[in-house]
Amino acid sequence: MTAGQAAPVDDQRWIMSAYGVRMPRIIYGTAWKKERSAALVELALRSGFRGVDTACQPRHYNEAGVGEGLAAAIGAALPRADVYLQTKFTPVRGQDPDNIPYDPDAALSQQVEQSFRASLRNLRTDYLDGLILHSPYAEDRDTLAVWRAMEDLHRDGGVRQLGVSNCYELSRLERLYGEARIKPAVIQNRFYAETGYDRDIRAFCRKRGILYQSFWTLTANPKILAAPRLAKLAARYGRSPAQLLFRYLTQQDIVCLTGTSSAEHMLEDLAIFDFRLSPEECKTLDDLLRRSARRGR
Repeated sequence: MTAGQAAPVDDQRWIMSAYGVRMPRIIYGTAWKKERSAALVELALRSGFRGVDTACQPRHYNEAGVGEGLAAAIGAALPRADVYLQTKFTPVRGQDPDNIPYDPDAALSQQVEQSFRASLRNLRTDYLDGLILHSPYAEDRDTLAVWRAMEDLHRDGGVRQLGVSNCYELSRLERLYGEARIKPAVIQNRFYAETGYDRDIRAFCRKRGILYQSFWTLTANPKILAAPRLAKLAARYGRSPAQLLFRYLTQQDIVCLTGTSSAEHMLEDLAIFDFRLSPEECKTLDDLLRRSARRGR
């Protein structure tokens, strides 16, 4: 394949987790959508997205609005089984004190159960494809207590796989993995230079079969997107720098979240599978990330 030439691509839009759950390589994120959540989720699904990420955290997510959008789009042409749906259990410290979706005085296991039930009601579904711990606790024993409650939900069939988010210390992920009976299938982290793009964590995940999901992928990387080398490569493909970055990451088996509110950008994000970068072109992107990481630390 010559540079800039679109390659015939098999159906590379999906990746399989260690638990046999089929996950889209690009997922629609619903944070900060507020009253627009229903309309944007419906638009995303009708545009071709087949994965939705949300959280039972009214401070930053309108989970009921996400459920409304899902209900509007799901039907005979799009069965529920064809949509990967994941939400999060958010600890008390991440909640709005005036709008916590569970009893903050209850035991941690009860908080998880109550949040899970609220998510099922909000999302109008009887199961979740993924349930993610929104962030580890300060104490590992509390993280493990919540994980045990999530494992119970998995064993009861209400959740197909589990994950953790905002976990930037490899040692903490290693401890959770070592203690977990149901191993994390997913880690979802902010993808930015300050953490060196989680290279150590991603290496651990590759060895253990954990899928890495990136959020803030575009917002946190304006210098990468403005780099002349990326702009030149994007022009060669007739694509945007954002499309090139997303395509590079999906070729590294990173699942990307995008929260665009633009119908045009939704279609552009989904069109990244119409071409494939060569190994040499991927190295160009990898070099840009390495340099950015060195500057960011």
